[in-house]
Amino acid sequence: MGLKWTDAEEIAEKLYEQHPDQDPLTLRFTRLRDMVCGLPDFDDDMKGCSEGRLEAIQMAWLAEYEEADD
Repeated sequence: MGLKWTDAEEIAEKLYEQHPDQDPLTLRFTRLRDMVCGLPDFDDDMKGCSEGRLEAIQMAWLAEYEEADD
């Protein structure tokens, strides 16, 4: 079973693994959406994408990113 828009934490972990030096706060939501859709395990409909879901992914990714800096 693939990742869905609701899997914010798992998506964030995958994005951090692929882009460990990327500060997620510098990304536009359109770029973040494209990055999520480009994940090999991602399998959801674009209609499920919303600003709230992208923000949840961004905040989860930020937590991963900041944890690595500590």
